[in-house]
Amino acid sequence: MKRFIAVGLAILSMALVACKGRDSQSTTAPKGCATIPVVSSPEKVDLLTKLAQQFNDSSAAKSGGCVFVQIKSMSSGTQATLLSEGWPDEATNGPKPVIFSPAASAWGGVVNQRLTDKGQQPIVPTTFKSFMLTPLVIAMPKPMADALGYPATPIGYGDLLKLAQDPNGWAARGHPEWGAFKLGKTNPNFSTSALNATVAQYYAATAKQRDLSLEDVNRPDVAAFNKGVESAVVHYGDTTLTFLNNWYRNDTRGTALTYVSAVSVEEKSVIDYNKGNPDGILQAGENPRPPRVPLVAIYPKEGTLFSDEPLFILNADWVSDRQRQGAQAFSDFVQRPENQRQVLSFGFRPGNPQVAVGAPISKTYGVDPTQPQTTLTVPSPEVLVGIIDKWGEQRKSAKVLLVIDVSGSMGEDAGDGTKLDLAKRAAIDALQDFKADDQVGLRIFSTGINARGPDTDELDLVPIGPIASNREAVATRIDSLVPTSGTPLYSVAKNSYNFLKSSYDPARINAVVLLTDGKNEDPRNEDFSSTLNALRAGSEGLSTTPVRLFTIGYGKDADLATLKRMAEATNAAAYDASDPQTINKVFTAVVSNF
Repeated sequence: MKRFIAVGLAILSMALVACKGRDSQSTTAPKGCATIPVVSSPEKVDLLTKLAQQFNDSSAAKSGGCVFVQIKSMSSGTQATLLSEGWPDEATNGPKPVIFSPAASAWGGVVNQRLTDKGQQPIVPTTFKSFMLTPLVIAMPKPMADALGYPATPIGYGDLLKLAQDPNGWAARGHPEWGAFKLGKTNPNFSTSALNATVAQYYAATAKQRDLSLEDVNRPDVAAFNKGVESAVVHYGDTTLTFLNNWYRNDTRGTALTYVSAVSVEEKSVIDYNKGNPDGILQAGENPRPPRVPLVAIYPKEGTLFSDEPLFILNADWVSDRQRQGAQAFSDFVQRPENQRQVLSFGFRPGNPQVAVGAPISKTYGVDPTQPQTTLTVPSPEVLVGIIDKWGEQRKSAKVLLVIDVSGSMGEDAGDGTKLDLAKRAAIDALQDFKADDQVGLRIFSTGINARGPDTDELDLVPIGPIASNREAVATRIDSLVPTSGTPLYSVAKNSYNFLKSSYDPARINAVVLLTDGKNEDPRNEDFSSTLNALRAGSEGLSTTPVRLFTIGYGKDADLATLKRMAEATNAAAYDASDPQTINKVFTAVVSNF
């Protein structure tokens, strides 16, 4: 996972089909006004945009010289990466921010530590005000929480470890029909909830609530504890919305209790889910449907951390005095009680302590406004970076088959080479994101590509093996790929999925990553329903060999709707690279699941 650290802790969440990001304002500052660029984590963009518009029209924006606030949506990890790299490529990433607003203040420490490690001055202030708050919780279906005796019996990460290591799974709690205990978790290089959850695991392993040290991080018993928790993970990801949307979709089919047992998310996400809005975004005309099986927010007994949504006014050389004054005016504006009361409607707790917590933060939606009872302290920046680095070693290992389309259309021009040229570079770069113990193989597909006969449309170029020993071989074979004929999408998806199931490794995340730029062009197999049923049959219920199929729709002609349905049938995710220039970031996003 080293490239996550070297070139970025996160990628844009817009790559995920189920959760397309959006920038909030396209208007430019009036003549004579200084622009205040704000980069905000996605969960608060709508509210911050609304408040920015109100601020820009208010007298507060005119005091001391006109200023104009502009909001841009960007994941917390992406913000941190770009800032620690000096915010390169403003044409792509937008102007350098005056206000840095990740989901949690811990990211400020990560930025400062990375700058310090490079001999540069920190730029993120250590004092700030929280715009709004939401604690990290363990989301669990209510019947499962009931089976564990919650809330009368407190639950923590130590209890999850025991569940994960019990070979009887939920049968030990009287529910064999639920199968093994399964944990959903995101990648702390990308996700605030994952970063906080990983920190909380370290605190649980050390029985501490503050002052976590690098010595603690490096203790063998702590490593064993974390590896035990990670062993229950079904797969990782760059956003919790993959799990929440899959949970919700399984709920409609009556399989929510066998999809995943628990996911580390923010309290706000439990509220959204139980309202029937799992991704927190209601589209026009969308009518939320509360789930049949609601979630319960478990506040870990060892303690938890808050996503404290800071508005950091950067101490960077690109921030002028006028911008700094305007940014402070905007920060003061959003702290006003009448503006703080608006955060409640979004499922957050007000950052201003003068504003009381109220609905919808209530037991009606599976959360408890009196919790958490114990708040863990954010570790020092040095320890935070150490935790992220250690996670790359301790996370669950993966077994992945890369399946790449080499049909004729992959030879089309993409602006900087052909589509296949860009895909090859991105895939080779992504190989660096696997850890040495991961097993990776390479398969290509196109109509009649295998010399064994006209009906064999996939060809294994590198057998699945440890990436530490076959990384160069996989990279070399990827680099040699050339475009050929048509796209037998359905048969290749099903065959690749079944191939991995036949050699399933229960100690690993087992997954297929399929990239294609087209739609099914195979007259021998045009039965999509049969393909979908085959994928779904191996992933539902109590399957003992669950394989995830992650799909990448590449280029404008890719059948995104079909790829999305195939991925969802295996409780995975589909990614949109309809702009070939985004393929590098999308590949990084896909590999974040492992």
